Amino acid sequence: MVHTPDDTIVAIASAPGGAARGIIRISGPETLVCVKQCFETTDPLNIRTANSVKGRLTLSGNLPAIEARLYLWPTDKSFTAQPTAEFHTLGSQPLLESAVQSICANNARLAEPGEFTMRAFLAGRIDLPQAEAVLGVINANSKRQLETALHQLSGGLSGPLNELRDRMLNLLADLEAGLDFVDEDIEFVTTEQLAAGLEDAVQQVGQLCKQIESRSDTQQIPRAVLHGRPNVGKSTLWNAIGNDSSKPAIDAIVSDVAGTTRDYLSKAVEIEGLRCELVDTAGVEQARQPTSVDGAAQAMTQAANAGADLVLYCLESTLSLNEWELNYLSHSHTSPVPMIVVLTKIDAASDEDVVELQRSIHCHANATQVIATSTSTRAGIKELCVAIRAQLDSHLSTEGRALASTATRCKDSLRLAEESLSRARELNAVAAGEELVAAELRLALNELGKVAGAVYTDDVLDRIFSRFCIGK
Repeated sequence: MVHTPDDTIVAIASAPGGAARGIIRISGPETLVCVKQCFETTDPLNIRTANSVKGRLTLSGNLPAIEARLYLWPTDKSFTAQPTAEFHTLGSQPLLESAVQSICANNARLAEPGEFTMRAFLAGRIDLPQAEAVLGVINANSKRQLETALHQLSGGLSGPLNELRDRMLNLLADLEAGLDFVDEDIEFVTTEQLAAGLEDAVQQVGQLCKQIESRSDTQQIPRAVLHGRPNVGKSTLWNAIGNDSSKPAIDAIVSDVAGTTRDYLSKAVEIEGLRCELVDTAGVEQARQPTSVDGAAQAMTQAANAGADLVLYCLESTLSLNEWELNYLSHSHTSPVPMIVVLTKIDAASDEDVVELQRSIHCHANATQVIATSTSTRAGIKELCVAIRAQLDSHLSTEGRALASTATRCKDSLRLAEESLSRARELNAVAAGEELVAAELRLALNELGKVAGAVYTDDVLDRIFSRFCIGK
């Protein structure tokens, strides 16, 4: 059976599992008809304005009706631009499923995944990047991912993209007007204006490409790596960060014996609202002759550091800097990866020793942030977590805020648009003819239209909306 936008659809809109409240959503031309057939109320039902009434919702299988509140939205007030209703009732999954079966028996069908959001897109309520952002909000598992999705949902990508398309359309309109009136002594756009407009468009598309490519997957959480020589307290710190201080830290084995960590350990933690990967690496020494095991451990440490978004370089407060550490700190400014120096075990050192060590660090690494900590007393742990969040935010904010789904879909189209605009710029520079420049502009606009959702195919829409859960 072929489904059409004129079907009235229904689905459970609340999350699976038991809850105090469950939601059933209905949308389509026959919404009010469905509601009247399965909802008992003494209040009049109308869908001319947004309103709500109490009543009893009929269940399938001869089960008794249950209390529910009905919310109604007319076409001009609903997300889908169709008459829409929601039943808010008990959050029991079997009850909700029984209610949906009852509604389906009265002129409705079960919605496909993402069908409510697809209808909103087709009605022009949202554009395609915003539709994908709805999925990003649903799937977000940290504050950062939620902020990214909400940024896109509010037009963070659509705004700049649509502004660029508008300017390019104006440029193309002037070009084509000049071609239509080629025999008239009318100049709609000068060569200099065309060159400036094309240059601006190339730069803006390039920026959008970088924004998307820099971090095309927000599910790939940022990585903070603990680094330093053996037995300076990296594993103890790894246990302390992201763990509840009221619970025993048993994640990593800690020992006074140097070299206990011979592999690297990784865990996902929430630090000041940011979900990230925290990696504990094997201690690194300069002069040690590596055995097969030690060599492998240090190789893994280097590999982990290579993928780091932030290095937490650990130094024990009771020890002075050795030659290798001095050299490392002196060259730290050459790395594109930010670093925080973490002084460990300050409860075992005198205040004078800590101050002297901090002075020595700043002499060799001017811009490096130094934070003194003790896992025993948890001194400095909060400050360290705040600093980690700030450094990761700063490092990652330059890498774009595009959602993964949008990045995957948009990357090729933006690149093709950039190539077409670059060719148009070159053709204009050599006076190859406004017809050729206009042709390249049309190609670029077509690709940007695919990104914005102004140009789309059914298979693209099916791929995007099929990832949604039913009821969204």
